[in-house]
Amino acid sequence: MCVSASENPFRSILKALEKPGGGEFGSYYSLPALNDPRIGESASILIFATNKKLIERNVVVVVVDDADKLPYSIRILLESAIRNCDEFQVKSKDVEKILDWENTSPKQVEIPFKPARVLLQDFTGVPAVVDLACMRDAMNNLGGDSNKINPLVPVDLVIDHSVQVDVARSENAVQANMELEFQRNKERFAFLKWGSNAFDNMLVVPPGSGIVHQVNLEYLARVVFNRNGLLYPDSVVGTDSHTTMIDGLGVAGWGVGGIEAEATMLGQVKLYALSVRNSELTA
Repeated sequence: MCVSASENPFRSILKALEKPGGGEFGSYYSLPALNDPRIGESASILIFATNKKLIERNVVVVVVDDADKLPYSIRILLESAIRNCDEFQVKSKDVEKILDWENTSPKQVEIPFKPARVLLQDFTGVPAVVDLACMRDAMNNLGGDSNKINPLVPVDLVIDHSVQVDVARSENAVQANMELEFQRNKERFAFLKWGSNAFDNMLVVPPGSGIVHQVNLEYLARVVFNRNGLLYPDSVVGTDSHTTMIDGLGVAGWGVGGIEAEATMLGQVKLYALSVRNSELTA
């Protein structure tokens, strides 16, 4: 059967996630619905929260089931491949590679992965916004609609790499340093503010809000995305080596370079060598 790039061959395993008391959170791709013995019956990634406050806020959480046959990291990769499968960028054979991870892992087989979002800071983020602006200029020069140039995945840019400590041991040290930061980076901050208003799918967290990794953990992380009624696990690539801190929340995340981040922003598939390592901590 020939499948067009707009069709997902796995759409039959979409299942609704019901809310306690009626209604639905949305739909998600159910891994056990593949009926593959390599998965197991309890490999679902998404379940509704049992915490009353979370339920009241319609929050869905990611959990790890003990009885499944797939490592949690493999489930994240598998769900992403299934959800993004269009037989063009991501193909059914890629899904099979991930399902057969025990055999493909030692061979360092490349598999596609589309992160759910991109995390930038102002040091590496400014060039990315400049590139987007240049693309808009090029589109405008060609007579096209420049407003169509936008990140295809959510992008969060946290301004925190411009801090310098000129004032210390003073009650007004924080305020004084922030004022100097704004004076020194006036043009950069103005440009980033323009970018946050000009581009869809882009959020700029202003100076003085905290370190990017703290903001990512406490504010930006979704844990589970709900976009247009489709539920899927949060995952992120960030232009900083400390991006891996987010893995503590069960969110797959790691650091990449600026070019890789921009490619992800533009919807490009990322290829990774599939390799799984197991670590056991005992006390």
